[in-house]
Amino acid sequence: MKYKSKMCVRCGAHPHSRDTGPSRAVLSIHWCSPGVRFLMDLNSASNVVIQVLTQASSQDSTVLKPAAEQLKQWEAQTGFYTVLLNIFTNHSLDVNVRWLAVLYFKNGIDRYWRRVAPNALSEGEKSALRAGLITNFNEPVNQIATQIAVLIAKVARLDCPKQWPELIPTLIESVKVEDDLRQHRALLTLYHVTKTLSSKRLAADRKLFQDLASEIYNFACCLWNHHADTFLQQICAGAEPAALSSLERAALSLKVLRKLTVHGFVEPLLNTETMGFLYAVFDRLRQFLECSRGIGVEHVCRERMEKIIILFTKVLLDFLDQHPFPFIPLIQRALEFAVSYVFTEAGDGIMFERFIVQCMRLIKMIVKNDSFKPSKKFEDSKPETINAHQIKMSFFTYPTLTEICRRLVTHYFLLGEEERTMWEEDPESFAVEESGGDSWKYSLRPCSEVLFIDIFHEYSQTLTPVLLDMVHTLQGPTPLEDLNALLIKETVYNAVGLAAYELFDSVDFDEWFKRQLLGELQITHERYKLLRRRVIWLIGQWVSVKFKADLRPPLYEVILGLLQDQDLVVRIETATTLKLAVDDFEFRTEQFLPYLESTFGLLFQLLQQVTECDTKMQVLHVLSCVIERVNLQIRPYVGCLVQYLPLLWKQSEEHNMLRCAILTTLVHLVKGLGGDSQNVYPFLLPVIQLSTDVSQPPHIYLLEDGLELWLVTLENCISVTPELLRIFQNMTALLELNSENLRVCIKIINAYIFSASPEFLQMYGASICQSFLQLLKDITMEGQVQVLKVVENVLMVNPDVGPQIFHALLPPVLRGILDGERYPVIMSTYLGVLGRVLLQNQGCFSSLLNQMSQECNQEVDQILGNVIEMWVDRMDNITQPERRKLSALAVISLLPSINSIIQDKFCGIINICVESLHDVMTEDPETNTYKDCLLMSDNEPQETQVNENDEPPTEQDKRKRMIALRDPVHSVSLQHFVYDKLKTQQELLGDDGFRSLMETVDTEITKQLQEFLQRF
Repeated sequence: MKYKSKMCVRCGAHPHSRDTGPSRAVLSIHWCSPGVRFLMDLNSASNVVIQVLTQASSQDSTVLKPAAEQLKQWEAQTGFYTVLLNIFTNHSLDVNVRWLAVLYFKNGIDRYWRRVAPNALSEGEKSALRAGLITNFNEPVNQIATQIAVLIAKVARLDCPKQWPELIPTLIESVKVEDDLRQHRALLTLYHVTKTLSSKRLAADRKLFQDLASEIYNFACCLWNHHADTFLQQICAGAEPAALSSLERAALSLKVLRKLTVHGFVEPLLNTETMGFLYAVFDRLRQFLECSRGIGVEHVCRERMEKIIILFTKVLLDFLDQHPFPFIPLIQRALEFAVSYVFTEAGDGIMFERFIVQCMRLIKMIVKNDSFKPSKKFEDSKPETINAHQIKMSFFTYPTLTEICRRLVTHYFLLGEEERTMWEEDPESFAVEESGGDSWKYSLRPCSEVLFIDIFHEYSQTLTPVLLDMVHTLQGPTPLEDLNALLIKETVYNAVGLAAYELFDSVDFDEWFKRQLLGELQITHERYKLLRRRVIWLIGQWVSVKFKADLRPPLYEVILGLLQDQDLVVRIETATTLKLAVDDFEFRTEQFLPYLESTFGLLFQLLQQVTECDTKMQVLHVLSCVIERVNLQIRPYVGCLVQYLPLLWKQSEEHNMLRCAILTTLVHLVKGLGGDSQNVYPFLLPVIQLSTDVSQPPHIYLLEDGLELWLVTLENCISVTPELLRIFQNMTALLELNSENLRVCIKIINAYIFSASPEFLQMYGASICQSFLQLLKDITMEGQVQVLKVVENVLMVNPDVGPQIFHALLPPVLRGILDGERYPVIMSTYLGVLGRVLLQNQGCFSSLLNQMSQECNQEVDQILGNVIEMWVDRMDNITQPERRKLSALAVISLLPSINSIIQDKFCGIINICVESLHDVMTEDPETNTYKDCLLMSDNEPQETQVNENDEPPTEQDKRKRMIALRDPVHSVSLQHFVYDKLKTQQELLGDDGFRSLMETVDTEITKQLQEFLQRF
């Protein structure tokens, strides 16, 4: 029989339950009771939490989840973090329990340490915790020690120095002790505290960090020098364990100095200690590099030595980035150091890739830094800038630049054995190796190429003859048996491609293409693939720089051949060059059409042959570009791709970026197929459904491209199918997101309105209206205009049903007009919406006036008068001729009328009409008549395309034209409409009454009106 007891009414715990399973056994003492605040002693509370932390580190989810929930309930309770501190500082406990304890403590700082946070820790508890955190720096486990250091840094960010003035002095005293472990942990903590405090950017915080830097900088320098000297002595003496320990301390103290130096001084140039340290960095770098020469790759200190060497270079790079002018005295030494190690024999035997990259970055930053470049008016430049420029000019002499250029090209551009092996064993990875973004900062080949581009750009007059000389020596075919000659030629061609823009006036590329490059592409030998790949890449670099149009057919011939090359890397590179050629401004469709079928087929074969996700994406982008540029001409050739894409979509279920590429391809495919795209709906529509369904996890990656595909599909559909109509169920949730995709969502709604208005409005009109009501409350002015334009389109396409469905949106529009909406664009849109109602559904307009009359407790006529008055006053807000004509048609449609208010406002109505007549009427000198330029006729041919590259009209363009033909703005002559309305008003009032009415109009306006109405 189970022992029963009452549950705690505050937290639901069973204080004495003995048979509640492992996940509840820990609740014998519960945190909601006063005992937690602390009637129980610390040890008892610690035992309770240790049990839960033990369960929370379990691999069994049935044990872990309840424990995690319990910890979550406790984390806001008083005393919880004191218990956690007690646990993770108890070295006798299990490491996993202590690890979890420190993580929970660290995460709690973000949530509960600030005074304004909900359930914030009390000042008393925080004070006790701060004292406990720096009592002992003797944590034996490295990972936990690091977490404690980060934890202390998080507290320091919030409390140091005001609430925690003793932190830095305590750390410095602890760093001075003889105990190795305590010294290391204190130094580790000092680094994380310094790093965190240096990242604060408010002016007051930066001032505090600068004060800290000035106080401890000398100590930090001495500490660093001591540990660096100790390491060098110990490594020479062969005391490896001790040397490793000293090296670790030297690295940590250098990390502290890096933050202090870069962020701790407003004018570091005036601080002798700072500049002294920076000069010393070069000496220390040489010492450590020479030391590394004497120890083997397998030495226990080798890896950490390389890390500290890189850390030295980071100090220089960071200082140059943040303080370019104070770096000027260091330019000469920095260039001498970097160039000597990277471009002379001085670096032989001690260089490693990451260090070479860092040195190249240092040279690049000095060469490219805008602070070191004088303005066009040399004399207007700052003295410091002129000084830096002169230092650079004196260093970068002709011999130095020549040596840098030649070594970059013939040494660092050279394809190494490892890369050639990768070409053979993993050609796809080799072909699509990442080279964009910031990869140049970490990889040798991209870094050397970026440095070459920058130096060549800066010193092109000097280096152009050097590079052309290298090209000249390589003319003619290269012996197949001479691998080194093939490799050198490959690097020179690489350089010519990278410097294409700089060589524009110096290289006759068209002649070179015909005389040399075409021939090299015909050499099919296996070893010559190095040059086939590089030459086709080179042509891709030049095709948008300098390449005659009449050479494109020979280029397409070459591309066709290379897409059938036996080497996959060559085929992939050729596809990339094809994209560059097709995507160029000079591309002409008629030149490419003879090659389209074969090229497209070969690209499709390549897409099937490659297996890696990145490669498939790359080839898909090429296919997309081809489809986009040839447009409708692609239709006969896409059958194979249409059949393959569903399989590729299924295979890419775990690769969302590949699916994005497929979506992009589908966008261009649908545009190319136009109305024929309906044949691919069985695959296309489920793809759109998945990509735009916010309840499906992949939408995070696919939504943007999925929305574009949805829109393009609607624009090109002949008619909206039931399946396409059903997808709109996704739209309500998308509108609720109110994200940057709102503009596309609005376009999609408009496309449905133009495509299938009656069925669409019947199914979704009410939900759209509700979504719009919510949206209008919290979107930008531009967003409001876009939403209201949808309403206007509904009223234009379906003037009978539209006002009923969107009736809830009309009163706010009318209120906005009556209140004198101050934003002209929104007022113009309001008047457009109301103009549609007034012109095309006067029954709805009357109903709207009656509703507003009841709301405002005013007469209907008074509201009508205010509307007309506001319309006249804000007519200038309306800028588009179509909207201005709509306003004129709307207000004149109030005639004929005997309503006194309308007659009172007659002058304003005529003013609007005359203004609009001036906007839309054009004079025909031959017939001496006026013609409404906005009128459209079904017999008139549609506008011809401006040029062959313009996209043909979509199905939606055709639908919009048909709708426009029915729209009064484009189907009713304003001149005739005004004449008819005035004539019927005259018949209603009689000649005398009408004459009296016209006398209320300004004489000049009357003359202009007569001018328009007499010349039909």
